[in-house]
Amino acid sequence: MRFYIKSYGCQMNIYDSQRIEDILMSLGHKKETEAENANLLIFNTCSIREKADDKLFSDLGRAKILKDKSAEDDFIIVVAGCVAQARPQDLLARYPYIDMILGPQDIQNISDKINDLVENKDLDALVLTNLNASDKFEKFNKSDPVSERSVSEYLTIQEGCDNFCTYCIVPHTRGREFSRSVREIISEAKSLVSSGVKEITLLGQNVNSYNGLDESGKNFRLSHLLWELSSIDGLKRLRYMTSNPKDVDEDIAKAHRDIDILMPFLHLPVQSGSDEILRKMNRKYSRERYFEVIDMLRSYRPDMAFSSDFIVGFPGETDADFEYTLDLVKKVKFSQAYSFKYSPRINTPASKMKNQISEDIKTERLRRLQDILNQQQSDFNKSFVGKNVEVLLTKSGRHSGQLVGKSEYYQAVTVDNANGLSIGDIVKVSVIDAVSHSLIGEQI
Repeated sequence: MRFYIKSYGCQMNIYDSQRIEDILMSLGHKKETEAENANLLIFNTCSIREKADDKLFSDLGRAKILKDKSAEDDFIIVVAGCVAQARPQDLLARYPYIDMILGPQDIQNISDKINDLVENKDLDALVLTNLNASDKFEKFNKSDPVSERSVSEYLTIQEGCDNFCTYCIVPHTRGREFSRSVREIISEAKSLVSSGVKEITLLGQNVNSYNGLDESGKNFRLSHLLWELSSIDGLKRLRYMTSNPKDVDEDIAKAHRDIDILMPFLHLPVQSGSDEILRKMNRKYSRERYFEVIDMLRSYRPDMAFSSDFIVGFPGETDADFEYTLDLVKKVKFSQAYSFKYSPRINTPASKMKNQISEDIKTERLRRLQDILNQQQSDFNKSFVGKNVEVLLTKSGRHSGQLVGKSEYYQAVTVDNANGLSIGDIVKVSVIDAVSHSLIGEQI
Protein backbone atom coordinates (compact mmCIF):
# COMPACT_ATOMS: atom_id res chain seq x y z
CA MET A 1 0.00 0.00 0.00
CA ARG A 2 0.97 3.64 -0.32
CA PHE A 3 1.07 5.13 3.17
CA TYR A 4 1.10 8.65 4.55
CA ILE A 5 1.85 9.23 8.22
CA LYS A 6 1.40 12.39 10.26
CA SER A 7 2.75 12.84 13.79
CA TYR A 8 1.38 15.21 16.38
CA GLY A 9 2.98 16.41 19.60
CA CYS A 10 6.06 15.06 21.31
CA GLN A 11 9.40 13.75 20.08
CA MET A 12 8.41 10.24 21.19
CA ASN A 13 5.65 10.27 18.58
CA ILE A 14 8.21 11.23 15.94
CA TYR A 15 10.31 8.26 16.99
CA ASP A 16 7.31 5.90 16.97
CA SER A 17 6.30 7.13 13.52
CA GLN A 18 9.76 6.40 12.17
CA ARG A 19 9.60 2.87 13.50
CA ILE A 20 6.17 2.42 11.88
CA GLU A 21 7.77 3.57 8.62
CA ASP A 22 10.59 1.05 9.08
CA ILE A 23 8.13 -1.80 9.57
CA LEU A 24 5.91 -0.85 6.62
CA MET A 25 8.77 -0.10 4.21
CA SER A 26 10.55 -3.35 5.07
CA LEU A 27 7.39 -5.16 3.90
CA GLY A 28 7.27 -3.32 0.58
CA HIS A 29 4.77 -0.56 1.37
CA LYS A 30 5.61 2.81 -0.18
CA LYS A 31 5.84 6.04 1.80
CA GLU A 32 4.08 9.11 0.37
CA THR A 33 4.69 12.70 1.44
CA GLU A 34 1.17 13.85 0.52
CA ALA A 35 -2.05 12.34 1.86
CA GLU A 36 -3.69 12.73 -1.55
CA ASN A 37 -1.31 10.13 -3.03
CA ALA A 38 -1.87 7.47 -0.36
CA ASN A 39 -4.44 4.78 0.32
CA LEU A 40 -3.26 4.19 3.91
CA LEU A 41 -3.52 7.25 6.16
CA ILE A 42 -1.95 7.02 9.63
CA PHE A 43 -2.44 9.73 12.24
CA ASN A 44 -0.08 9.26 15.22
CA THR A 45 -1.74 11.40 17.85
CA CYS A 46 -0.94 13.37 21.00
CA SER A 47 -3.29 14.02 23.91
CA ILE A 48 -1.21 16.39 26.04
CA ARG A 49 -3.08 19.53 24.95
CA GLU A 50 -6.44 20.28 23.40
CA LYS A 51 -4.91 21.95 20.34
CA ALA A 52 -3.47 18.61 19.17
CA ASP A 53 -6.96 17.09 19.41
CA ASP A 54 -8.37 19.87 17.24
CA LYS A 55 -5.73 19.29 14.56
CA LEU A 56 -6.56 15.59 14.47
CA PHE A 57 -10.30 16.21 14.12
CA SER A 58 -9.67 18.57 11.22
CA ASP A 59 -7.37 16.05 9.51
CA LEU A 60 -9.91 13.26 9.95
CA GLY A 61 -12.50 15.39 8.17
CA ARG A 62 -10.16 15.77 5.20
CA ALA A 63 -9.34 12.05 5.34
CA LYS A 64 -13.03 11.17 4.89
CA ILE A 65 -13.18 13.31 1.74
CA LEU A 66 -10.18 11.44 0.32
CA LYS A 67 -11.69 8.08 1.26
CA ASP A 68 -15.03 8.95 -0.32
CA LYS A 69 -13.34 10.10 -3.54
CA SER A 70 -11.08 7.07 -3.79
CA ALA A 71 -11.88 4.47 -6.40
CA GLU A 72 -9.75 1.89 -4.61
CA ASP A 73 -11.27 -0.96 -2.62
CA ASP A 74 -8.52 -0.77 -0.05
CA PHE A 75 -8.42 2.67 1.57
CA ILE A 76 -7.54 2.48 5.25
CA ILE A 77 -7.58 5.18 7.93
CA VAL A 78 -5.61 4.49 11.12
CA VAL A 79 -5.62 6.59 14.29
CA ALA A 80 -2.65 5.68 16.50
CA GLY A 81 -1.01 7.13 19.58
CA CYS A 82 -2.29 8.66 22.78
CA VAL A 83 -5.68 9.95 21.65
CA ALA A 84 -6.40 6.50 20.25
CA GLN A 85 -5.55 4.98 23.62
CA ALA A 86 -7.52 7.50 25.66
CA ARG A 87 -10.70 7.79 23.58
CA PRO A 88 -11.14 4.84 21.20
CA GLN A 89 -14.91 4.58 21.42
CA ASP A 90 -15.41 8.35 21.23
CA LEU A 91 -13.35 8.43 18.04
CA LEU A 92 -15.28 5.59 16.43
CA ALA A 93 -18.62 7.12 17.38
CA ARG A 94 -17.67 10.49 15.94
CA TYR A 95 -15.73 9.17 12.93
CA PRO A 96 -17.21 5.76 12.01
CA TYR A 97 -15.09 5.59 8.86
CA ILE A 98 -11.91 5.00 10.92
CA ASP A 99 -10.67 1.47 10.16
CA MET A 100 -8.16 0.97 12.96
CA ILE A 101 -7.39 2.32 16.44
CA LEU A 102 -3.89 1.63 17.74
CA GLY A 103 -2.64 2.71 21.16
CA PRO A 104 1.04 3.68 21.54
CA GLN A 105 2.02 0.21 22.74
CA ASP A 106 0.27 -1.57 19.85
CA ILE A 107 1.70 0.27 16.84
CA GLN A 108 4.11 -2.61 16.17
CA ASN A 109 1.09 -4.66 15.06
CA ILE A 110 0.06 -2.27 12.30
CA SER A 111 1.26 -4.36 9.35
CA ASP A 112 -0.49 -7.57 10.50
CA LYS A 113 -3.74 -5.70 11.13
CA ILE A 114 -3.61 -3.94 7.77
CA ASN A 115 -3.42 -7.38 6.15
CA ASP A 116 -6.48 -8.46 8.13
CA LEU A 117 -8.46 -5.46 6.90
CA VAL A 118 -7.41 -6.00 3.29
CA GLU A 119 -8.23 -9.70 3.36
CA ASN A 120 -11.59 -9.29 5.13
CA LYS A 121 -13.64 -6.35 3.91
CA ASP A 122 -16.42 -7.10 6.42
CA LEU A 123 -14.29 -6.55 9.51
CA ASP A 124 -15.44 -3.91 11.95
CA ALA A 125 -12.92 -1.29 13.00
CA LEU A 126 -9.98 -2.91 14.79
CA VAL A 127 -9.21 -1.57 18.27
CA LEU A 128 -5.89 -2.42 19.94
CA THR A 129 -5.16 -0.62 23.19
CA ASN A 130 -2.84 -2.78 25.27
CA LEU A 131 -0.30 -1.09 27.55
CA ASN A 132 2.68 -3.44 27.38
CA ALA A 133 5.68 -1.50 26.09
CA SER A 134 7.93 -4.57 26.10
CA ASP A 135 5.88 -6.10 23.26
CA LYS A 136 6.40 -2.99 21.13
CA PHE A 137 10.13 -2.85 21.59
CA GLU A 138 10.54 -6.58 21.03
CA LYS A 139 9.14 -6.01 17.53
CA PHE A 140 11.08 -2.77 17.03
CA ASN A 141 14.33 -4.52 17.95
CA LYS A 142 13.85 -6.82 14.95
CA SER A 143 13.43 -4.00 12.42
CA ASP A 144 16.55 -2.14 11.33
CA PRO A 145 16.28 1.50 10.20
CA VAL A 146 14.88 1.53 6.67
CA SER A 147 13.31 4.97 6.34
CA GLU A 148 15.56 7.95 5.71
CA ARG A 149 17.40 9.24 8.79
CA SER A 150 18.79 12.73 9.37
CA VAL A 151 22.11 13.49 11.03
CA SER A 152 20.27 14.12 14.32
CA GLU A 153 17.79 11.51 15.53
CA TYR A 154 15.75 10.40 18.54
CA LEU A 155 16.06 7.08 20.37
CA THR A 156 13.46 6.04 22.94
CA ILE A 157 15.07 4.36 25.96
CA GLN A 158 12.26 4.64 28.53
CA GLU A 159 8.52 4.90 28.16
CA GLY A 160 5.53 5.39 30.40
CA CYS A 161 5.42 7.22 33.71
CA ASP A 162 4.82 6.38 37.38
CA ASN A 163 4.57 9.97 38.59
CA PHE A 164 0.84 10.58 37.97
CA CYS A 165 0.95 14.36 37.80
CA THR A 166 -2.65 15.46 38.27
CA TYR A 167 -2.86 17.31 34.92
CA CYS A 168 -1.22 14.59 32.81
CA ILE A 169 -2.80 11.74 30.90
CA VAL A 170 0.46 9.99 29.95
CA PRO A 171 0.28 7.16 32.57
CA HIS A 172 -3.12 6.27 31.12
CA THR A 173 -2.00 6.39 27.48
CA ARG A 174 1.61 5.14 27.65
CA GLY A 175 1.34 2.96 30.76
CA ARG A 176 3.70 2.47 33.66
CA GLU A 177 7.44 3.07 33.39
CA PHE A 178 9.36 0.65 31.21
CA SER A 179 13.10 0.80 30.45
CA ARG A 180 14.66 -0.92 27.46
CA SER A 181 17.73 -3.07 27.99
CA VAL A 182 21.21 -1.63 27.56
CA ARG A 183 21.94 -4.12 24.77
CA GLU A 184 18.88 -3.06 22.76
CA ILE A 185 19.71 0.63 23.10
CA ILE A 186 23.38 0.23 22.19
CA SER A 187 22.46 -1.91 19.19
CA GLU A 188 19.97 0.64 17.88
CA ALA A 189 22.37 3.52 18.50
CA LYS A 190 25.12 1.77 16.55
CA SER A 191 22.68 1.09 13.73
CA LEU A 192 21.74 4.77 13.61
CA VAL A 193 25.37 5.89 13.59
CA SER A 194 26.20 3.44 10.80
CA SER A 195 23.43 5.07 8.74
CA GLY A 196 25.03 8.51 9.12
CA VAL A 197 23.52 9.83 12.36
CA LYS A 198 25.91 12.11 14.26
CA GLU A 199 23.71 13.20 17.17
CA ILE A 200 21.31 11.09 19.25
CA THR A 201 18.74 12.45 21.69
CA LEU A 202 17.60 9.83 24.19
CA LEU A 203 13.87 9.96 24.90
CA GLY A 204 11.68 9.04 27.81
CA GLN A 205 8.56 10.36 29.47
CA ASN A 206 10.82 10.55 32.52
CA VAL A 207 14.17 9.80 30.93
CA ASN A 208 16.30 10.21 34.03
CA SER A 209 14.35 7.48 35.81
CA TYR A 210 15.84 5.06 33.26
CA ASN A 211 16.60 1.74 34.97
CA GLY A 212 17.50 -0.82 32.31
CA LEU A 213 19.38 -4.10 32.57
CA ASP A 214 22.71 -5.01 31.02
CA GLU A 215 23.49 -8.53 29.82
CA SER A 216 24.69 -9.60 33.28
CA GLY A 217 21.40 -8.49 34.86
CA LYS A 218 22.91 -5.38 36.44
CA ASN A 219 20.73 -2.26 36.61
CA PHE A 220 21.95 0.73 34.63
CA ARG A 221 20.93 4.26 35.47
CA LEU A 222 20.92 7.05 32.88
CA SER A 223 24.43 8.24 33.76
CA HIS A 224 25.82 4.73 33.21
CA LEU A 225 24.02 4.46 29.87
CA LEU A 226 25.42 7.82 28.75
CA TRP A 227 28.94 6.56 29.39
CA GLU A 228 28.28 3.39 27.37
CA LEU A 229 26.88 5.35 24.45
CA SER A 230 29.73 7.85 24.52
CA SER A 231 32.15 5.09 23.46
CA ILE A 232 30.36 4.45 20.13
CA ASP A 233 32.73 5.36 17.33
CA GLY A 234 31.23 8.01 15.06
CA LEU A 235 28.70 9.36 17.57
CA LYS A 236 29.53 13.03 17.98
CA ARG A 237 26.76 14.39 20.22
CA LEU A 238 24.45 13.11 22.96
CA ARG A 239 21.35 14.71 24.47
CA TYR A 240 18.41 13.43 26.51
CA MET A 241 14.89 14.50 27.41
CA THR A 242 12.52 14.85 29.24
CA SER A 243 13.80 14.97 32.82
CA ASN A 244 11.90 15.29 36.08
CA PRO A 245 13.76 17.51 38.56
CA LYS A 246 13.16 15.04 41.39
CA ASP A 247 15.23 12.37 39.60
CA VAL A 248 18.30 14.43 38.64
CA ASP A 249 21.25 13.13 40.66
CA GLU A 250 24.90 14.07 41.06
CA ASP A 251 26.04 11.32 38.69
CA ILE A 252 24.13 13.07 35.89
CA ALA A 253 25.80 16.37 36.81
CA LYS A 254 29.23 14.70 36.73
CA ALA A 255 28.41 13.16 33.35
CA HIS A 256 27.83 16.64 31.93
CA ARG A 257 31.27 17.60 33.18
CA ASP A 258 33.15 14.50 32.08
CA ILE A 259 31.54 13.19 28.87
CA ASP A 260 32.83 15.26 25.97
CA ILE A 261 29.95 14.50 23.59
CA LEU A 262 27.21 15.17 26.18
CA MET A 263 25.90 18.62 25.33
CA PRO A 264 25.68 21.43 27.95
CA PHE A 265 21.93 21.84 27.57
CA LEU A 266 19.08 20.33 29.55
CA HIS A 267 15.32 20.54 29.19
CA LEU A 268 14.12 20.52 32.82
CA PRO A 269 10.36 21.15 33.14
CA VAL A 270 9.32 22.94 36.33
CA GLN A 271 5.68 23.76 35.40
CA SER A 272 5.20 26.23 38.29
CA GLY A 273 7.27 28.23 40.75
CA SER A 274 4.70 27.88 43.53
CA ASP A 275 5.08 25.13 46.11
CA GLU A 276 1.31 25.03 46.58
CA ILE A 277 0.67 24.52 42.86
CA LEU A 278 3.49 21.98 42.61
CA ARG A 279 1.81 20.06 45.43
CA LYS A 280 -1.55 20.17 43.66
CA MET A 281 0.17 19.01 40.48
CA ASN A 282 1.76 16.10 42.39
CA ARG A 283 5.18 17.02 41.02
CA LYS A 284 7.00 15.62 44.10
CA TYR A 285 9.57 18.41 44.37
CA SER A 286 9.62 21.98 45.69
CA ARG A 287 10.83 25.21 44.14
CA GLU A 288 13.82 25.00 46.49
CA ARG A 289 14.67 21.54 45.18
CA TYR A 290 14.50 22.88 41.63
CA PHE A 291 16.97 25.63 42.51
CA GLU A 292 19.25 23.04 44.12
CA VAL A 293 19.25 20.91 40.95
CA ILE A 294 20.05 23.93 38.77
CA ASP A 295 22.87 24.99 41.10
CA MET A 296 24.31 21.45 41.24
CA LEU A 297 24.40 21.12 37.46
CA ARG A 298 25.97 24.53 37.05
CA SER A 299 28.57 23.73 39.71
CA TYR A 300 29.82 20.86 37.53
CA ARG A 301 29.17 22.52 34.18
CA PRO A 302 29.13 26.33 34.60
CA ASP A 303 28.04 27.00 31.00
CA MET A 304 25.00 24.72 31.28
CA ALA A 305 21.91 26.12 29.54
CA PHE A 306 18.37 25.23 30.55
CA SER A 307 14.98 25.16 28.92
CA SER A 308 11.74 24.37 30.70
CA ASP A 309 7.97 23.86 30.50
CA PHE A 310 5.41 26.04 32.26
CA ILE A 311 1.68 25.69 32.82
CA VAL A 312 -0.20 28.86 33.74
CA GLY A 313 -3.71 28.96 35.14
CA PHE A 314 -3.65 25.59 36.86
CA PRO A 315 -6.80 25.17 39.00
CA GLY A 316 -6.56 27.29 42.13
CA GLU A 317 -3.52 29.27 40.95
CA THR A 318 -3.62 32.64 42.72
CA ASP A 319 -1.90 35.86 41.76
CA ALA A 320 0.68 35.09 44.45
CA ASP A 321 1.30 31.60 43.02
CA PHE A 322 1.85 33.08 39.59
CA GLU A 323 4.27 35.67 40.99
CA TYR A 324 6.33 32.80 42.44
CA THR A 325 6.60 31.41 38.91
CA LEU A 326 7.80 34.74 37.54
CA ASP A 327 10.31 34.95 40.40
CA LEU A 328 11.69 31.49 39.61
CA VAL A 329 12.07 32.39 35.94
CA LYS A 330 13.98 35.55 36.77
CA LYS A 331 16.35 33.70 39.11
CA VAL A 332 17.12 30.72 36.84
CA LYS A 333 17.36 32.60 33.50
CA PHE A 334 16.34 30.11 30.83
CA SER A 335 17.87 29.95 27.35
CA GLN A 336 14.47 28.96 25.94
CA ALA A 337 11.16 27.63 27.25
CA TYR A 338 7.72 26.33 26.37
CA SER A 339 4.70 27.77 28.14
CA PHE A 340 1.01 26.96 27.88
CA LYS A 341 -2.35 27.71 29.39
CA TYR A 342 -3.66 24.86 31.52
CA SER A 343 -5.81 22.57 29.35
CA PRO A 344 -8.07 20.04 31.14
CA ARG A 345 -7.44 16.48 29.98
CA ILE A 346 -10.06 13.76 30.21
CA ASN A 347 -9.90 11.47 33.27
CA THR A 348 -7.21 13.49 35.05
CA PRO A 349 -7.68 14.66 38.66
CA ALA A 350 -6.97 18.29 37.76
CA SER A 351 -9.88 18.39 35.32
CA LYS A 352 -12.23 17.78 38.26
CA MET A 353 -10.64 20.28 40.65
CA LYS A 354 -12.53 23.29 41.90
CA ASN A 355 -11.41 26.87 41.23
CA GLN A 356 -10.77 26.47 37.51
CA ILE A 357 -9.16 29.66 36.18
CA SER A 358 -10.91 31.78 33.56
CA GLU A 359 -9.51 31.98 30.04
CA ASP A 360 -9.00 35.74 30.35
CA ILE A 361 -6.79 35.34 33.40
CA LYS A 362 -4.87 32.46 31.83
CA THR A 363 -4.29 34.49 28.68
CA GLU A 364 -2.98 37.51 30.59
CA ARG A 365 -0.70 35.40 32.78
CA LEU A 366 0.67 33.56 29.76
CA ARG A 367 1.41 36.86 28.04
CA ARG A 368 3.33 38.18 31.06
CA LEU A 369 5.30 34.96 31.42
CA GLN A 370 6.16 34.73 27.75
CA ASP A 371 7.33 38.35 27.68
CA ILE A 372 9.97 37.47 30.27
CA LEU A 373 10.90 34.13 28.70
CA ASN A 374 11.25 35.64 25.23
CA GLN A 375 13.45 38.41 26.61
CA GLN A 376 15.63 35.85 28.38
CA GLN A 377 16.04 33.85 25.20
CA SER A 378 16.92 37.01 23.28
CA ASP A 379 19.45 38.05 25.92
CA PHE A 380 20.99 34.58 25.96
CA ASN A 381 21.40 34.55 22.19
CA LYS A 382 22.77 38.10 22.06
CA SER A 383 25.44 37.13 24.58
CA PHE A 384 26.99 34.93 21.86
CA VAL A 385 27.54 37.71 19.34
CA GLY A 386 31.28 37.99 18.78
CA LYS A 387 31.88 34.49 20.20
CA ASN A 388 32.43 31.12 18.56
CA VAL A 389 30.09 28.12 18.74
CA GLU A 390 30.27 24.60 17.36
CA VAL A 391 27.38 23.83 15.02
CA LEU A 392 26.12 20.48 13.77
CA LEU A 393 24.77 21.26 10.30
CA THR A 394 21.39 19.56 9.77
CA LYS A 395 19.73 21.13 6.71
CA SER A 396 19.91 23.74 3.97
CA GLY A 397 19.03 27.35 4.73
CA ARG A 398 16.49 29.58 3.03
CA HIS A 399 19.04 31.24 0.80
CA SER A 400 21.77 29.99 -1.48
CA GLY A 401 25.02 29.23 0.31
CA GLN A 402 23.34 28.85 3.73
CA LEU A 403 23.28 25.82 5.99
CA VAL A 404 21.41 25.55 9.28
CA GLY A 405 22.19 23.58 12.42
CA LYS A 406 22.26 23.51 16.20
CA SER A 407 24.85 24.83 18.62
CA GLU A 408 25.99 22.91 21.69
CA TYR A 409 23.33 24.87 23.59
CA TYR A 410 20.53 23.83 21.21
CA GLN A 411 20.31 27.22 19.54
CA ALA A 412 19.30 27.31 15.89
CA VAL A 413 22.25 28.70 13.90
CA THR A 414 22.24 29.84 10.27
CA VAL A 415 25.69 29.67 8.70
CA ASP A 416 26.27 32.09 5.83
CA ASN A 417 28.89 31.50 3.16
CA ALA A 418 28.88 27.77 3.95
CA ASN A 419 30.85 26.92 0.82
CA GLY A 420 32.65 23.60 1.11
CA LEU A 421 30.51 22.51 4.06
CA SER A 422 28.01 19.65 4.09
CA ILE A 423 25.06 18.53 6.17
CA GLY A 424 26.50 16.42 8.99
CA ASP A 425 29.62 18.53 9.45
CA ILE A 426 30.38 19.98 12.88
CA VAL A 427 32.02 23.35 12.35
CA LYS A 428 33.26 26.28 14.38
CA VAL A 429 31.19 29.34 13.64
CA SER A 430 31.74 32.98 14.53
CA VAL A 431 28.42 34.49 15.64
CA ILE A 432 27.80 37.82 13.92
CA ASP A 433 24.17 38.45 14.88
CA ALA A 434 21.28 37.18 16.99
CA VAL A 435 17.81 37.47 15.49
CA SER A 436 14.54 36.42 17.08
CA HIS A 437 15.13 32.84 18.22
CA SER A 438 18.33 32.02 16.35
CA LEU A 439 21.93 32.99 15.67
CA ILE A 440 23.62 34.07 12.43
CA GLY A 441 27.23 33.04 11.95
CA GLU A 442 30.06 32.57 9.53
CA GLN A 443 32.44 29.69 9.12
CA ILE A 444 35.79 30.36 10.78
